[in-house]
Amino acid sequence: MAAKESHLTATLLTSILAAVLGSLQIGYHTGNVNAPAKIIEEFFNHTWRARHNQSMPDHSLTLLWSLSVSIKDFGALLGSLGVKYLADSYGRRNSILIVNCLSVVGACLMSASKASKSFEVLILGRLVFGLFCGLVMSLNPLYIQEVSPTNLRGAFATLNQVSFALGILVGMVAGLETALGTEHHWAMMLSLSLIPALTQYLVLPFCPESPRYLLINQGEEKKAETALLRLRGSEDKAFPELEEMKDEAARTQTGVTIHEFFKKGRYKQPIIIVLIINLGSQLSGFNAIINYSTRMFQAKFDQAKYLTLGVGVVNVTFTLVAFFLMERAGRRKLLLTGFISIAVCNLLMTIVDSVLHLVPELRSLQVLLVFCLISAYELGPGPISWFIAAELFDQPGRPIAMAFTSMLNWGGKFVLALLFPPLLKICGAYVYLLFMTVALIAFTFTWIRLPETKGRTFDDIAEEFRGAEGIPLHNKAGFNTFN
Repeated sequence: MAAKESHLTATLLTSILAAVLGSLQIGYHTGNVNAPAKIIEEFFNHTWRARHNQSMPDHSLTLLWSLSVSIKDFGALLGSLGVKYLADSYGRRNSILIVNCLSVVGACLMSASKASKSFEVLILGRLVFGLFCGLVMSLNPLYIQEVSPTNLRGAFATLNQVSFALGILVGMVAGLETALGTEHHWAMMLSLSLIPALTQYLVLPFCPESPRYLLINQGEEKKAETALLRLRGSEDKAFPELEEMKDEAARTQTGVTIHEFFKKGRYKQPIIIVLIINLGSQLSGFNAIINYSTRMFQAKFDQAKYLTLGVGVVNVTFTLVAFFLMERAGRRKLLLTGFISIAVCNLLMTIVDSVLHLVPELRSLQVLLVFCLISAYELGPGPISWFIAAELFDQPGRPIAMAFTSMLNWGGKFVLALLFPPLLKICGAYVYLLFMTVALIAFTFTWIRLPETKGRTFDDIAEEFRGAEGIPLHNKAGFNTFN
């Protein structure tokens, strides 16, 4: 174990922590609009009155607020389209630094909306920030996976989700009326993401670029060697890894177009796996609960916002559990455990919700089920869905695969944010059965198709798919689900 631990150098740790400051910002702006919603809606109304001498109709106000919340996810969907171009043109680290300026501009616009008496500026700010979200949630795992040693790759990629969950919790706390979610301070609250954004500009430029990018994409062997030596701290760790990269470079074509990506035989299986795991994660109910938890609790509890805070705490706790389990249990076991637990939680939510009017005492059980569902999501599907594509694809296909991941994740969030309220009206408690079905499909597919990637080199994983239409699940010990 001592040899494994010595892989962890100060440069590597600094690089990872500097990169995940981006997902901290995203989490912050996900968590901070829930509690002060009424105050910001009142600002919209006040602005409208000042312009038109009359109050905004209720339905227009609801529509405008929905647009303000969901425009971030729509922006993220658009931002995903730029991942491949940036990552291949400017490198992984430099791309993170370039897109960070979108976060700065977005935060400045959001916080300036109050002073400029314009809700349009707030909506534009959330759209610009959304573009940043779509880019950085793909660029981060890409950079982290390529600078990390094989035995720590999954755990470090999970730190991206830990940072995101921590950002949500900080945002929830900042949004409370006992903190900054007040009429006077909400604009300042929206600008606080500038602190991690500017910190990233101070630290990340001193971190090395991805050695894989330098060697395989750019052919810069000397620069790749220098970067790898800084990250690993010693030649005996860096040189075997460099040789493995050279072997991969020898077998790899330089670039893949989007058309080729979807046509190649060796990419077909990984594409389907990424599709099912990502949609399974996003459409299994977690996002509906994160977005609407305050409203769900409000109908039944006086202190709904503090229960929502509990959601944030559970979220962070179980992403940390996933971080410690990722390299021990492996991706497959955590995904399978997560999906089946989510399915069971959704089934129980349906039953409890259906009989709640008969047995009101069950509302505490409902809160417990919400917490269980969140912990099941963060144990596997949450963090793994963001980085599994980086492990299943070779170097040329990886940026497109990460863009695809980002589009599926943000697209899923956007669709769910839009459809959950009407679905709840139509289906009532049975809406959770839809989520249960999605989780069961994802569980079954993961069981049958997903190879274990823990502790395996990128080239070794890619070898499984080269020229293969199917995955031989049990021809290697590493592929067996329960070994």
